[in-house]
Amino acid sequence: MGEKTLVKEEQKVKVNRPKLYKVIMHNDDYTTMEFVIEILRDIFSKSVPEATMIMLDVHKKGSGIAGVYPYDIAVTKITQVHNEANQKGFPLKLSLKEE
Repeated sequence: MGEKTLVKEEQKVKVNRPKLYKVIMHNDDYTTMEFVIEILRDIFSKSVPEATMIMLDVHKKGSGIAGVYPYDIAVTKITQVHNEANQKGFPLKLSLKEE
């Protein structure tokens, strides 16, 4: 009789990375530069130099990228910023753009 041969099949599992989204901060005439830096530090974990550079982009160019995140995290951060801005009376707005 013949020998039994075991054949092990390898299955490759492809894991898709989540789509990433840019969180874009928009300039307005009322939100202070200090508040923008505070938001960038507290919610987006930016250093003071990074936060300052982003704030200057927002101020000079009309918008700046606060960070790039998976969708759920990006939406959560936007909600946090809008809540903080509303509490302080600032009209700061952010938006998402798929990367």
